[in-house]
Amino acid sequence: MDIESFRSYCLSLPGTTEGLKWGEHLCFMIHEKLFVITSLDDGQITFKCDPEDFDELVARDGIVQAAHFAKRQWVSIDTVDVLPDNELKERIMASRALVISKLPKKIQAEIAQLE
Repeated sequence: MDIESFRSYCLSLPGTTEGLKWGEHLCFMIHEKLFVITSLDDGQITFKCDPEDFDELVARDGIVQAAHFAKRQWVSIDTVDVLPDNELKERIMASRALVISKLPKKIQAEIAQLE
């Protein structure tokens, strides 16, 4: 998957918006909450993960604890090629679901109607 395909996939998720933050980071958000960030400089992708999956993820080549994010809850991958396309998509959907689960119930219901 190239970065344009990755961007298109993220934007295809209902209610997703994008924005540029911190200079060169393309951020994908649901209700103004980040669920995935990609660096336009080096292609690194950061997303939220289930803490139960954290150890398995960071044991893999090209995946590390995300700098400046909650410990054991966010990981960074070097490029979109670190994970197979289908797994990357699943991880992005899971990240989005984790973020949605922390939103107020009313907003969660609004998002559910979009899907």
